[in-house]
Amino acid sequence: MAEIRGLVFDKDGTLFDFNATWSNWARVMLTELAGGSEALAGVLGRAVGFDLDTGVFAPDSPVIAGTPAEISTYLLEHLPGADRAVLVARMNAVSATTEQVAAVPLEDLFERLTARGLRIGLATNDAEEPATAHLASAGVGRFFHFVSGFDSGYGAKPDPGPLLAFARAQGLVPDEVVMVGDSRHDLIAGREAGMRTVAVLTGVAGKEELAPLADAVLPDIGHLPDWIDRQAMAET
Repeated sequence: MAEIRGLVFDKDGTLFDFNATWSNWARVMLTELAGGSEALAGVLGRAVGFDLDTGVFAPDSPVIAGTPAEISTYLLEHLPGADRAVLVARMNAVSATTEQVAAVPLEDLFERLTARGLRIGLATNDAEEPATAHLASAGVGRFFHFVSGFDSGYGAKPDPGPLLAFARAQGLVPDEVVMVGDSRHDLIAGREAGMRTVAVLTGVAGKEELAPLADAVLPDIGHLPDWIDRQAMAET
């Protein structure tokens, strides 16, 4: 098996704890869209698999792995007369200012990963602009050699396009890259791209759902350096 030379990360649920971060976004977004109506806010929450009372997303929520455009489809069913482009733009604007709750201390982790000479990429189904803002606000933007959102022109996961674009941009072949994510969309994209896949449990999906698509399931991305070192030892 080839030496690991690159890592491409999902963002939400991987770099950042999913429920801790996106429950705040959902509350702000749904309350705004409902115009103060608690009943409508509840309807919109159920449409996207979010419980306003508990602040928890359902495992099949489109917010977990969907693009803003895909999420908007579920909301527009209950917002007659609303404009999709305006809604998506507003969702992206709220996303860009939503405080991200890191899954682990990120700066220390990426110092350790880049010290190994690894190329680092991000492939998210969020838009590129808020994704870049989130990395910057977390203090880790400088570590990323490549950032792709659903609107970057490479497609959206589970399509492998963004992952393959990262490999091409960094001069890597797919089997030198590991896709790290918290959802089936992430892992399917990685497998389709011909990459190794690592699942983490800081999203909504459980181990039993992710394990069939993953070469390894880790509690969080903080365990990556040790896992990478074990792979290197096994290959010598």
